Amino acid sequence: MNFPIFLTGLTMGLSLIVAIGAQNAFVLRQGLKGEHVLTVCLACALSDAVLIAVGVTGFGRIMAVVPWLDPVMRYGGAAFLFWYGAKSLRSAFRSAGALGAAEQGGAGGLSRALMTCLALTWLNPHVYLDTVVLLGTISTRFPGAEPAFALGAVSGSFLFFFTLGYGAVWLRPLFANPRAWRMLEAVITLIMWAIALKLLIGG
Repeated sequence: MNFPIFLTGLTMGLSLIVAIGAQNAFVLRQGLKGEHVLTVCLACALSDAVLIAVGVTGFGRIMAVVPWLDPVMRYGGAAFLFWYGAKSLRSAFRSAGALGAAEQGGAGGLSRALMTCLALTWLNPHVYLDTVVLLGTISTRFPGAEPAFALGAVSGSFLFFFTLGYGAVWLRPLFANPRAWRMLEAVITLIMWAIALKLLIGG
C-alpha cells in the first residue's frame, strides 16, 4: 500500500468531516447521553465508507445521469432537518433539560436512533458533495493508487466518529448542568436549521 497517499486520504477525509454539522451534532448528543454510541458511530462511518467507495470507483457523475435526485434530496433533507431542529428546540425549553434527567427518562430506542442517524447522513446532499464528488475527484490525482486514498479517507471517518462519540464522555460533567444541556439543544437547533436553509437556497 502507498502510505503517503493513504495519509493524504486520511487528511482529506478528516478535513471534510471535522466541521460541526447535523450528523456530527447527533453523534455528539448520543455520546453525551451514552445511548447506542457504537451503533451510531458505525452507521456514520460505514455510510461514509460506502459513499467514498462510490466516488473513488468513478460514480461521481451519478447526479448528472439522474438529475431528479438533487431536488428530492435537497427538499427532503431540508424538511427533515427543520423537523429535527424543532424537536431539539422543544427539548431546550423543557424543564428537565439536564443530561442526568435525560438519562433517567430512559434511553431512546435503538431503531429510532439508527433511523435518525441514517436520515441525517443520507438525506443531506452535502454529504454526497464531500464524499462522492470531492473525494472522488481528488482520488483521480493518484492513478493506480485510488484504493490507498480511499482507505485513508475511510479510516479518517472511522477515527473521527468514534473519537467524537466516545470522547464525549469527557464532557459529561459539564452537561450535567441543565443550562449547559439546554444550550447544546439550542445550538443543535441552529445547526439543523442553518443547514436546512442552505439546502433550500442551494448553498
